Amino acid sequence: MNGPEIHVEFAPELHLFVSDARRSGAARLATDGVSTLGHVVESLGVPLTEVGTLVVDGRPVPVSHIPSAGESVTVRPVEHPQRVPGAPLRFLLDVHLGTLARRLRLLGVDTAYESTDIGDPALASRSAAEKRVMLSRDRGLLRRRELWAGAYVYSTRPDDQLRDVLDRFRPELRPWTRCSACNGLLKEATKDEVADQLEGGTQRSYDVFAQCGECKRAYWKGAHHEQLVAIVERALADYAS
Repeated sequence: MNGPEIHVEFAPELHLFVSDARRSGAARLATDGVSTLGHVVESLGVPLTEVGTLVVDGRPVPVSHIPSAGESVTVRPVEHPQRVPGAPLRFLLDVHLGTLARRLRLLGVDTAYESTDIGDPALASRSAAEKRVMLSRDRGLLRRRELWAGAYVYSTRPDDQLRDVLDRFRPELRPWTRCSACNGLLKEATKDEVADQLEGGTQRSYDVFAQCGECKRAYWKGAHHEQLVAIVERALADYAS
């Protein structure tokens, strides 16, 4: 690029996405004179899903702004909690976020998940068709224009991933209301209704059951229930604090 030269500074929260040279303050950048500021920011490595406000010479501007010579640009992160207008808040997760998907469902958050790699175009199209926030660690996927909305998952640890998503979006939590396998809604069930899924020990030891209205999977307070309770209680405690 050999067009107008501008100065660009990224907030510390966005340093993960940019080169070392752009982490120490405002850096000069030559633009082509026709690209939008949103395109410029993305070309430097930052998905627009992670950008809050773009400030040019002290005033906020849209991503469609065309930079002019000498402008000073500050790129701010998304504010928390992030409001996503236009549809009930619900999510779509890619193949690499299965544990996070199950934990969100455990908390009653509407969470679609692709257990196979269907490709970025199909994921982006589903996000748009179902108006779901795409959660991913794939920066290329988050740059696709057809996405309805998206967010980068910063951590590789499920505990941190869950905490970060809940802090960023503050979805309504309704624990124990969704199927962790398919995202369907759970309903109370009798032992007779789920008997074909129960082994002898479970038949004898448990009397309270739930069943998914979609995939018909049965649930009861089995060996791992205390671990699940701990996940739910931590999330609720974080919301209350």
